[in-house]
Amino acid sequence: MTALPAPARRLPLTPLVVALAAALLGSLLCGVGLGSSGLGWGRVLRYLHAGLTGGEIRADEVSAYTIVWELRLPRALLAAVVGAGLAAVGVAVQALVRNALADPFTLGVSGGAAVGASAVLLFGVLGSLGLWALSGAAFASALAAMVLVYAVARTPQGLSPLRLVLTGTALSYGFSAVTTLMIFSADRGDAARSAMMWLLGSLGGANWRSLPLAAGAVLAGLGFLLFSARSLNALAMGDETAIALGAGPDRLRRRLFLVTALVTGAVVAVSGAIGFVGLMIPHLARMLVGAEHRRVLAVAPLLGAVLLVWVDIVSRLLLAPVELPVGVVTAVLGVPCFVVLLRRRGHVLGGA
Repeated sequence: MTALPAPARRLPLTPLVVALAAALLGSLLCGVGLGSSGLGWGRVLRYLHAGLTGGEIRADEVSAYTIVWELRLPRALLAAVVGAGLAAVGVAVQALVRNALADPFTLGVSGGAAVGASAVLLFGVLGSLGLWALSGAAFASALAAMVLVYAVARTPQGLSPLRLVLTGTALSYGFSAVTTLMIFSADRGDAARSAMMWLLGSLGGANWRSLPLAAGAVLAGLGFLLFSARSLNALAMGDETAIALGAGPDRLRRRLFLVTALVTGAVVAVSGAIGFVGLMIPHLARMLVGAEHRRVLAVAPLLGAVLLVWVDIVSRLLLAPVELPVGVVTAVLGVPCFVVLLRRRGHVLGGA
């Protein structure tokens, strides 16, 4: 399975991007305004205005203001950043390995990040780093996994798509086994529950400190992918075509592997392993605008951002005050949607 053919009819790109940007803004407002505490839209908007302009808040409103400005807003923004990053990386990975079933976690980076995060949650590793311990350990172990996958998959002839997929998948199983062993070895049940929550994806730890790093990594990665969109088009059509067009498939594949692994590691470090966004959103974007990567990369991050903001809202409200793992909600929503897409538009997965 390789590049995805464009549908017969494509939506105009500029109006679609504007509409999705407006939908994202509205979704972010809903992400901040909706919650179990029921603050009311008037107070929420007033607190947002005060936070943005430096306005004053009465002493009896400090708790409500903290909920809006310190908890809900960074969480909604982080959901948008993570959704955009997973969607963009999903587009790149599917071109990198020429497999329509690939997603950001195919390369084994998330499995490596899970090992580091579990070590912090279960055994207090790197406790001296304080608030940075979890994300720092997850990102460091994600980088270690990236190096290991590259070392195993690399051959004298370069990085082949099949070896990348097989290596990433095999090592993911190994990382999962290590993580499971750590969970069963932990003495504290609450720590094991926290680890499971992180493994299934959670935005509960969102704060203003983690947001800039994740946003910077996603923006840098998206910029590189947009700059490389023409080369991605050539790579998705096969190495022979890429060579004929001067794309240099092996060099480009190394760069794509590095960028996608770094962005995935940065995103997973702050949100846990949120599945299905990077698999489903690229296909939906191609259905809307065709298979040309510059168009897909203009739409997919916005779709991913809108989706994950609403998924986070559902995860917070569905069983409030209990919070569901975000990855559970994406799977519940994503599996039936993907089956419908597959049945209605078989060519989306390269089928007849």
